[in-house]
This record gives sequence, structure tokens and C-alpha cells, in this order.
Amino acid sequence: MPIRNWRKSSFSTSGANCVELAAAHAHIHIRESDEPDTVLHTTPATLRRFIRATKTGGLDHTI
Repeated sequence: MPIRNWRKSSFSTSGANCVELAAAHAHIHIRESDEPDTVLHTTPATLRRFIRATKTGGLDHTI
């Protein structure tokens, strides 16, 4: 796996179960800290739409 500058929220504690993000070229990489070999890849625009939909309740119908 390439070396990336993984970042996690300042709200995360020092334990596991943190979502980490890394930017590379035109993509965003997302992983769970306790499963570092499993990485999702997306674009900044897609991640922005997902975060906006989550904040505004746009995904509430899926639960």
C-alpha cells in the first residue's frame, strides 16, 4: 500500500474505530483505523455530496 498522509478528526479519541481520510491527486481515500488495509476511494465532489446529504437528512429514508 502506498504511503499516504492519513488524517482523522480531532474529535476522535486515541482508541481504534476512527475513520481516516487521505487526499491523493483527484481522489479521497477513506479507511477505518482498525481495518487499515481496506480502503474506499472517491472523488472530492462525491464525498462532498455524501456529507451534505448526511447533514441535511437526505439519507434518513435508508434506515
